[in-house]
Parts: sequence; structure tokens; C-alpha cells
Amino acid sequence: MARYFNVAGPCNEDDHYMIEASSRLSGIRELIDQRQYFVIHAPRQSGKTTLLLDLVNHINREGKYYALYCSLEVAQDIIDPAEGIPIVVDCIANALECSQIHGRDEFANYSHNGSYGLLLLRALTKFCRSSDKPLIIFFDEADCLSEGTLISFLRQLRNGYNTRAQIPFVHSIALVGMRNIRDFKVRIRPDSESLGSASPFNVIKEAMTFSNFTKEEAVELYGQHTAETGQVFEQEAIDLVIKQTQGQPWLVNAIACEVIEKMLQSDYTKPVTAELVEQAIQTIILRRDTHIDSLLERLKEERVRRVIEPVIIGELSEIHTQSDDYLYTRDLGLIKENKGVIMPANPIYAEVIIRTLSADSQKDLLESKYPQQMPHYLKNGHIDMTCLMQDFQAFWRENSEIWIDRYKYREAAPHLILQAFLQRVVNGGGQIIREFAAGYKRLDLCVEYAGQKYPVELKLRRSAKTEENSYTQILGYMDRLGAKEGWLLIFDRRPDIDWDAKIYLKTETVEGKTVTIVGC
Repeated sequence: MARYFNVAGPCNEDDHYMIEASSRLSGIRELIDQRQYFVIHAPRQSGKTTLLLDLVNHINREGKYYALYCSLEVAQDIIDPAEGIPIVVDCIANALECSQIHGRDEFANYSHNGSYGLLLLRALTKFCRSSDKPLIIFFDEADCLSEGTLISFLRQLRNGYNTRAQIPFVHSIALVGMRNIRDFKVRIRPDSESLGSASPFNVIKEAMTFSNFTKEEAVELYGQHTAETGQVFEQEAIDLVIKQTQGQPWLVNAIACEVIEKMLQSDYTKPVTAELVEQAIQTIILRRDTHIDSLLERLKEERVRRVIEPVIIGELSEIHTQSDDYLYTRDLGLIKENKGVIMPANPIYAEVIIRTLSADSQKDLLESKYPQQMPHYLKNGHIDMTCLMQDFQAFWRENSEIWIDRYKYREAAPHLILQAFLQRVVNGGGQIIREFAAGYKRLDLCVEYAGQKYPVELKLRRSAKTEENSYTQILGYMDRLGAKEGWLLIFDRRPDIDWDAKIYLKTETVEGKTVTIVGC
């Protein structure tokens, strides 16, 4: 059977096209030889488990050490260490039983002797004392542990580390998961509290993370398929994949899988084109596969909201890049920082974040008289944006107070409601391109229909100079799009201002371009 693009679980070179995981994270072997304990963290489905299984196989074949892969996922959310630590020990015992490590059956004899406070320490000590080679353990899903179980787990490993010069213990340990070790303290105490240190596990040498695929790696991955099947990825298609995914491994694989297996029905005589890639991206966004859905569940977390909401409205001054909230959200893979600008990790995530947060509003709009369907706003093949904006003003005046109360992201509610409104219109034909102009206190949108571009800039009124200060930004956005006409929406959230003063529509001609200012 031909290899294929994998979108479920770890990769192996016999079944899947893959980039060798170890090539994406150097320095692990040196840490092992130095007897170090370390952390590997990266977002879901970025290649962590693939790397661990590959490392375990290579290390065991070399024969210098015993290497063990052990997932702790089954101990997730067990907070009582009296229950959780025995399960952790059982996870190790099960992993050993499935391995070829000498003396693996003996571990079960050590695994239920004594109280939970020393159970893990004693079991690993006795096993390492009887072993003929140093033991390395890769604990996958280590960040599944929480509260008392996590504290006891880390403290017993630290105890073993500190005394291993006199008492045998594990040669090297890697804690692997989505989060860096500093975030483990959040699983120990509520978000608002801190232990005052990285965690009870302060013996790590290094915290390592994966980067996304580079363009060269994506080309290599797709090239493996071309070499085996003859099917060509056109250059424009590859460029679009890189732009939209920013190299996120699951997305790179998922787009290829969608195009080749589902859209082309594995007909390798047909090339993969940019048009097919764009259709695949839209399908993935709408379908919300498990990978995307699990990420978007994080949007409900308060600490994630405190980061994502300022990104949506462009208020980066509210984000402290050394805060636990920011580092946590970044480690989840939801955001990235580029030249000091914080933004969604890739355009696909940006799109699904907005669509997810505004999904309920889109449903509710079905029961509203606003907006009309796309044909209502068309005049001579062009969208009548003035008519569209006037409808939104009427809707906003009638419904904003009720609708904003529904949003956990209250500060970003105007942005989200407008986008739900526009999305409802363009679902009848056209699309919305969003640009998170983080740091510039705005969100740029471009409505596209029948080859026409309609730039829209969203701002929250902060002072009497908000409108004046926005002209340069909207004109710059129009220049980049090659548009002669643009729309500037300014939301006035002041409670003591009458609606008649907030709602207005006026047109200005600036530098030969027409800007319509829409007050809301």
C-alpha cells in the first residue's frame, strides 16, 4: 500500500510521508548522555509522540541505554495522589511489559509497596538498582497530571534525581506535553496564585520546543508523495499552504490529505493546484476537525481570553509577554510573535477563532430581519456597502446591548458581531479576509466579491481623535489592496452618549480616495 499523509496519531516511515522528527529538535542525545532531566513542549499534533517513539527505537537499538516511552494520559485530572500515583506507576509497568527491556516483569513486584508518597520513587529505584543498563524515560502527556498527583509525581522524581549519586535512579527523564514546565504550577493552584518558582520540579536542564515545518521541509514532505506517485504540487499551491498554515505540521498534512484523497479521489494524474488547496482549507475550517476543535475549546478558558481578546481588537498594551497567560496561550499554539507583533499562529487559526467566537451570533441572525441576503446588496454586480453598513447600524442600535451581554469576550463583542453580520452576507457568495493588525488598535477586513475588494477597518473609540488618527491606517490598508474606496467603522461604547450622536455616516475624500466613516 502506498504511503499517505497522516492526520491521526504518530507517524511512522513505513506508512506515512514524514519529516524525520529528530531533525526538528537537536540536542536531546547530549542531554541524555549528561544524565539530564528536561522538558519537551509543543502544541498538539506537532510531532512530539512521533519523535519520542523514534528516539526510543534508536536508543534501544544502539544498546547503551534502555529507553522507555510512557504515556500518562490515563491519569488525567486525577487530583488525589493516593489514587493518581498508583495509576502513574501502573502506566510505567504497562509500558515496560510492552517493551523489550531486561527485567521488565520485575517492576510489577515493586509497584504497590508502600504509601503513595514514596511509591514511585521506590519502584523506580528498585528497578534501576537491578537493571544492567541506565534507564531513560520519556513521559508523554505529562501535563495531564494535576494538583496533588502532579505535586507528588514531580517531588518523587526530584528526590530520586537529587540522591542518585548514592542511590540508583533513572538516568535521564523527559517530561513531554503541550506546556512548558513553568505552566505546571497552574495545574497545582488556581490561575490567580503562584508558587513563586517554576514548579516543584526545579531540576530540569532545559525546556525544548518544536518549530513548525520550514518551507523547505514542507516541500520535502510533498516531494515524497510526488516521488512515489508522480502527482505534482504546483508551486502556487505549495506557497498557499505555507502562507495559510505557517508550517503547522497537522495542517500541512491535512490539506494534502483533503485534496488528494477526498477531492481528487487519489487520482494521481491530476496536479494539486492553488484552487484545490483553497477549497480544502475552507472545508477544514468549516468541518472543525478534532485538532482544530480541541484548540478552540481553549478559547473558553479565562487566561486564554485575556490574551486573545486584545489580539482581536489590537490592544497589545494589555498583554504582558512574560505573563503566564501569554506564555501559556503561545505554548498552546494559538498565537505567535513576529517582530514584536502578537497575532494568531496562522491565518487558518485566525479564521476559525473569529468564526468560533461569532458562531452563535451567526445562528441568531437567521431569526433577524438583518442582514438581507447578498442579492439585496448588489447593484450592477457590485456590493452596495453603504446600504450594507446602514443595515448594520440599524441592527447595532436595536440589538447591541442584548447581544454584547452574551459574549464572554465583551471587549471584542463589536468586532465579533460585525463579522458575524458580514459573514452571513458573504455566505451567499464572496469571502472575508481578516488581518489582525495587532498593536495598531484596529482590525482590518476585506470583503471580496466577484473580483472586487471592499476594505473595512474596525476601531473602538478611545478619544475625540480616534477618527482623525485612523485615516492614515485605512488609507494604507486601501493602498495595499489597490482599492480606491474604503469603510471605517468606529464603535462608540460610551454609555452616556445618545444613539443619535453615535450613529452617523459621512464620506471624506483623502488623497484621491473615498473613505466612508460609519459611526456605531
